[in-house]
Amino acid sequence: MKKTTVALTGASGTMGFQGFLELYARKYRHNIVLLLRSSEKNRKKFMPYLNDPSVKIIWGDLTDYESVLRFVTGADYVLHVGGMVSPAADYFPRKTIRTNVTAATNIVRAIKAQPDPDSIKAVYIGTVAETGDRNPPIHWARTGDPIKISVYDHYAISKVKAEAIFAESGLKYWVSLRQSGILYPAILKNMDPIMFHVPINGVLEWATVEDSGRLLANLCEPDVPETFWRKFYNIGSGKEYRITNYEFEELLLGALGLPSPKLLFDANWFILRNFHGQWYVDSDKLDEILHFRANIPIKQYFNNMAKAVPPYYRAAKALPSFLGSAIAAAAKPFMQKIAQTELYGTLHWKLTKNPHRISAYYGTEDDWNKIGTWETFKIQRPTEEITLLDHGYDESKPDSELDIEDMRKAAAFRGGECLSESMVKGDLFTPLKWRSARGNEFEMTPNLVLKGGHWCPEELPWPWDYDTEAKINPFFAQVWKPLHREDENNFYDETIFKGFKDYEEKE
Repeated sequence: MKKTTVALTGASGTMGFQGFLELYARKYRHNIVLLLRSSEKNRKKFMPYLNDPSVKIIWGDLTDYESVLRFVTGADYVLHVGGMVSPAADYFPRKTIRTNVTAATNIVRAIKAQPDPDSIKAVYIGTVAETGDRNPPIHWARTGDPIKISVYDHYAISKVKAEAIFAESGLKYWVSLRQSGILYPAILKNMDPIMFHVPINGVLEWATVEDSGRLLANLCEPDVPETFWRKFYNIGSGKEYRITNYEFEELLLGALGLPSPKLLFDANWFILRNFHGQWYVDSDKLDEILHFRANIPIKQYFNNMAKAVPPYYRAAKALPSFLGSAIAAAAKPFMQKIAQTELYGTLHWKLTKNPHRISAYYGTEDDWNKIGTWETFKIQRPTEEITLLDHGYDESKPDSELDIEDMRKAAAFRGGECLSESMVKGDLFTPLKWRSARGNEFEMTPNLVLKGGHWCPEELPWPWDYDTEAKINPFFAQVWKPLHREDENNFYDETIFKGFKDYEEKE
């Protein structure tokens, strides 16, 4: 059998490296090409593979087209996993957007420069952050739901833009896989103020790093159906991994032998909203095609992660429970300092009375004060009953039957119009002309609108004027109004724009 050539970006990262290991285990079927930055860390990490004829490393940069062209040339599959991610993305917003968007542009351009671009399969790894905050009662989500980038989430801006580049590229084979939060052993060691940027009662359907790696390798197998391509999918490890953020903290601390999160954190260190997270209605669809889940019980998985970190992280497991409580009490001041970190610490926002951050993440200072203590805060797990958002057209019709009337209905539900007078029935990949509720005209494929949840690229999210958008766009209102009061006086206008510009100067 002729070996296929798989080109992989992001192999030095969490998901990318696991994908590389899965592909490397199948090197009798694949030649693997990696595009890596020439850092001391990367050269050390990949030293064991430098002399392996099945692995080729291009030392370069995603923002350098010539590097990307050399990387793509000869590939049968291009797996684009790499880019800037949080928390680095939070500290360098302009660099993040520039890097991630340029990388997508370069990869598509390089594929199109090949002698037979229609033979190359491109895989883009998107993110759960594209659809943003989906706190209960709108915690059940699927692809096609509105794009809603959380305020200040510049990483998500870059990922939405990059996803559109692939979806509108005209490539014969592309797919966007929106990755959820990844569970991996080093997550037990993460100490960054972003750890408090989650609502206690918020939800997430996690994906294990092993499942994610298998996913990348399995989609390079010859039995992947033709119908898999040119679509959007959500990545998750399934029902067992649909938990609340409080349950996550319990599992994480329990795996390390520490007691309840209530002994280590205060309830009001955590935000109330404006972080991404959802339970997926449709993540099983991807597993039905690619069969990547190991289906390990989640408590067992957390215990396995704890075994993979240095022993001192789980030293409390060997101690009596009362000593574990003492360790937690001793560690609490250290955790509080993290919450007080300048710019990104939630307690720093409170201390400085930052109106922009308080507005985005809490609503008002009074809302923050009402969080209270663990004695007064109500910890809840939301309903398992699935509810779906309205996508604004007749979803019972097969895609092959969708026509211009469906486009008009979808546009009207978004507060706008479909300006094209006709379309070929079932053709979701030829761009149509649209007008938004704000009067902006743009071209976009029906596939990106209906199946990807995108809309006018000039409007969302900048400048995060979501209060106005919800009033003129019923489609978007479904994911905004349930989580926001009309009397909040949100700072989603030029005031927040000024705060963002002031912050950017620090980059």
